[in-house]
Amino acid sequence: MKTIIVTGAGSGLGKELSLLLAGQGYHMILTGRTEDKLKEVQTQIEQSGGSASTIALDIRNLEDIKEKALLVNKNHKIYGLVNNAGVGYFGPFSDISDQEIEEMFQTNVIGTIHMTKAILPYLEMNKDGLVINIISTAGLRGKKNEAVYCSSKFAVRGFTESLQKEYEGTGIRFVAAYMGGMDTPFWESSDHVADPSRFRAPAEVAAIIINNLEKDEIVIESKKS
Repeated sequence: MKTIIVTGAGSGLGKELSLLLAGQGYHMILTGRTEDKLKEVQTQIEQSGGSASTIALDIRNLEDIKEKALLVNKNHKIYGLVNNAGVGYFGPFSDISDQEIEEMFQTNVIGTIHMTKAILPYLEMNKDGLVINIISTAGLRGKKNEAVYCSSKFAVRGFTESLQKEYEGTGIRFVAAYMGGMDTPFWESSDHVADPSRFRAPAEVAAIIINNLEKDEIVIESKKS
């Protein structure tokens, strides 16, 4: 059974993508820092007849990434990776702390790059694979009070577009998903968005992504249809 790894799979878009991909017959490796949430998603997948397992993983830790990639490859045929885990801090640029800057780049950029680099050799061996990078429309245009967050997402955009060119014709595909704000717990610790309920639900965004995986670029604006 082909296996797809999802980072940040315990809630929000990562959870919904995992549920849909499991429904397509993939074995899902659910990763994240909160194992209780991952177990809940695993149970939901298995109750629907799908297959999943969980691995506690901090994508800010390079050694953890390398160790877990080896572990997954021993037991599964790795076919894909969904780089979904991300963090955002918002407000005037002058108010963003050094720690917040570091965390956004460590998670959104460095974590995505290291996860991809760890998994790619297994895709190359099989000459087949799919990497979906969840980037956000913050990677398409600058936004007020999102200077550093947008910077991190622009970096992932450049990374993805470059790999699309580098791996063209190899059987390994890179898909860039640019979605606007979603109604998820992402906004709970921030007053940057007054009413997240006006955004699309993560299940809706996940369905749009899965239904458009033949495209190299998927753009989903935030407002509900």
